Amino acid sequence: MGSRIFRDAAVAPNSSPATSNPSVRRIGGSIDIPLLLIMVVTLSFGLIMVFSASYDYSLGVFNDAMHIFNRQILWMILGSLIALFLSRLDYHIWRNLGLPVMVITIILLIVVLALNDMHLGAVRSMLGGSIQPSELAKVVTIVYLAIWMHSKREQLHDIQWGLIPLALILGIVGGLIYVQPDISATATIFMLGGLLFFLGGGDMKQILILMVIAVFVGIVVVQISATGQARVGMYISGIKDPTQASYHVRRSFEAIVKGGWFGVGIGQSDTKLLGLPVPPTDSIFAVIAEELGLVGAAGTVLLYVLLLWRGLRIADKAPDMLGSLLASGLTVWIAMEAIINMLVMVGLLPFAGNALPFISAGGSSMVASLIAIGILLSVSRQVEPQAETQEWRNFGATIDLRGRNRRRSLSRTSRS
Repeated sequence: MGSRIFRDAAVAPNSSPATSNPSVRRIGGSIDIPLLLIMVVTLSFGLIMVFSASYDYSLGVFNDAMHIFNRQILWMILGSLIALFLSRLDYHIWRNLGLPVMVITIILLIVVLALNDMHLGAVRSMLGGSIQPSELAKVVTIVYLAIWMHSKREQLHDIQWGLIPLALILGIVGGLIYVQPDISATATIFMLGGLLFFLGGGDMKQILILMVIAVFVGIVVVQISATGQARVGMYISGIKDPTQASYHVRRSFEAIVKGGWFGVGIGQSDTKLLGLPVPPTDSIFAVIAEELGLVGAAGTVLLYVLLLWRGLRIADKAPDMLGSLLASGLTVWIAMEAIINMLVMVGLLPFAGNALPFISAGGSSMVASLIAIGILLSVSRQVEPQAETQEWRNFGATIDLRGRNRRRSLSRTSRS
């Protein structure tokens, strides 16, 4: 059954109006300029902060003060080139590439476990920590689920084509990531799966069942995982009394307090020199708050709010269901990664290893995030026909992302 599910999800019915209608697949529009400007500003800001946060750390770890910064530039260039290439493609091509890419991703996750390359206490990477397939898996899961839900849009109300295949897909990918172990990435995969199932018009009863199962599995994982127990325990202690929070969070608080409203200045942070863990990666938001103050931290949040706005705007204007699911899923994923990272740094979530997209040092996160932007730009370049396609009119989405039915924003999950 598993192979059949993966095979069927890769190719949608040939009669789909969204792909047979030439007006939908015509690529004649320009890319979304506001999104492009937001990305230029975010990437430039990220390079400045990586340079500031990594200089002393890189000198101590790699005996080269420019090592992390130089690698970040190389990964950014590589990711940007991939994004440029993807932005020029018709995003409908993913209907044919979804299955091969998913299979390759699963193979890479298995290879990581087989190599057993321990890095920072976990088996998550290849080539000495340079590549983390779990980051790629997040993007691929979104793309694959969007294709699957598009191809099975008339059958999602049926549990054997809705909840069961979704659980199988998420179980395979999430399970391989969990045993690395990477609890935060596993949770991200499941949250994204549930979100896309909701946006794709999945049956509400199945969504509630999925939520109950997710909560139950989460409780079990925390109970059997020493890491999970420790993180949740420290989180609860920190909520009750910030002075009892984890060492990481306490040092982050120290950086934020020192930064005040306007910060101590770029490169002037001393918390990154006095014990703040991995300042160029997980803790870079704390460095931003110290060097640029609450104003700089708020500006960082604003960048992601703007990105979320443009991404959902692209989803709103997408000419078909596939484009809308791709754009909304990828946009929410990037925003989710940013929110989790920032909330962890201020002690409002249990510690997780989510990177701050486009800003934290890390090649896998940078490339995966820029792949998402490339697909977003591809969706934005599609020329929308004058009238909605029959497919999109007949699709009773759980949430009307397109916003054209002004009489009510919510529609039933049944299909016309």
